[in-house]
Amino acid sequence: MMQQTNRPYLWVPTLYFCEAVPYMAVMTLSVIMYTNLGLSNTDLALYTGWLYLPWVIKPIWSPLIDSFKTKRWWIIAMQFLVGAALASVALTLQTSWWLKGSLVFFWLMAFSSATHDIAADGFYILGLNEKQQAFYVGIRSTAYRIGMVFCQGLLVMIAGWLESTQGVSLAWTITMGFMGLVMLLLGAWHSFFVPKVEKIVTAGRVPFKDTIMAFVHKPHIWTALLFMLLFRFPEAQLAKMAQPFMLRPLQEGGLALDTVDIGIIYGTVGVVALLIGGIVGGFLVSAHGLKRWWWPMVMAISIPDLVYVYFAVCQPTSVIPVYAGVAIEQLGYGFGFTAYSLFLVYFARGECSTSVFSLCTALQALGMMLPGMMAGWLADVMGFSGFFVWVAACCVVTFVVSAFAKIPDKEKGRDIND
Repeated sequence: MMQQTNRPYLWVPTLYFCEAVPYMAVMTLSVIMYTNLGLSNTDLALYTGWLYLPWVIKPIWSPLIDSFKTKRWWIIAMQFLVGAALASVALTLQTSWWLKGSLVFFWLMAFSSATHDIAADGFYILGLNEKQQAFYVGIRSTAYRIGMVFCQGLLVMIAGWLESTQGVSLAWTITMGFMGLVMLLLGAWHSFFVPKVEKIVTAGRVPFKDTIMAFVHKPHIWTALLFMLLFRFPEAQLAKMAQPFMLRPLQEGGLALDTVDIGIIYGTVGVVALLIGGIVGGFLVSAHGLKRWWWPMVMAISIPDLVYVYFAVCQPTSVIPVYAGVAIEQLGYGFGFTAYSLFLVYFARGECSTSVFSLCTALQALGMMLPGMMAGWLADVMGFSGFFVWVAACCVVTFVVSAFAKIPDKEKGRDIND
């Protein structure tokens, strides 16, 4: 029975803000930090690419969260652990073994973040009734986006300002330390305001083998599997190298932007365009169905990659065309990613739907991890101009897997292409 003291407005927004902070630290801030600390494209892409692994394998250990302690316990414990990991990254940056040390703590942060995601999403269902779940779904999404802006916008700009006066190493020590303090304070906040609505041991989950069997017996499993793994093949490479490209000097083929510019571009302009694209995509699909907007969305997520070919070839010295280009690319990505997201949702419907969807998101992470790990090496070998031409050419892969993918009907559970 839900406690009467449950006040969702005191924990739902901050809970999903907390989901964004460690994920952005691992996936975005680490790349910017390592670029500015002098790592090569090959090294930073390989090292940070491995950090996707916890999200790939999280379905394997997710049953532990249902069988040991409570989701509330996991949420608060992981927030404190993330805060400690961020503080540890900050401290290791001032040592001679800063690279190995910081990577170890980013790994710890990644596993903690993936575990927190599992617990938070499960607790959202337990801690709210159906009416509250519907009411807060938009709020939690907005809170997550605010967390994105806080990390890759505000914090990156702060790091950039500090770099100009304190040096790169100390600037990121202060930035990571501040993020750690924020997470520790939020962990303390949630220890007071996240309600106690569970027994110590909750009901068991669907066994992992049953999830696998339900997944492999889905209709058109092979085309769906290829779609999940390869639809984002170009994006996985571009996303890993976009910010290092903008930070690298002109003589290295980059745009020679500073860290503050990156914070503005991806933390404000890019996020706003991404949100608009996602909102428009969701509205159009709800009005006309996924099948009608399938190919416009596939083109929207692919064709704007040519913006980076222009950036690399022309190397614009003004930030205005860069702002405009990133806005166009992120708008297309937000619009096009709607097709991918809804495909996973529709595909997972049926037996063991929650567990199957978790497996789908794991495959999505794997599809981002592997191409991203090789992106740095390709950029070093080809140069940025050749690399972004390669990325644009890889969009053929997106078109091919999209052509063979069978779009499930969300209402009747049949294939609407047949």
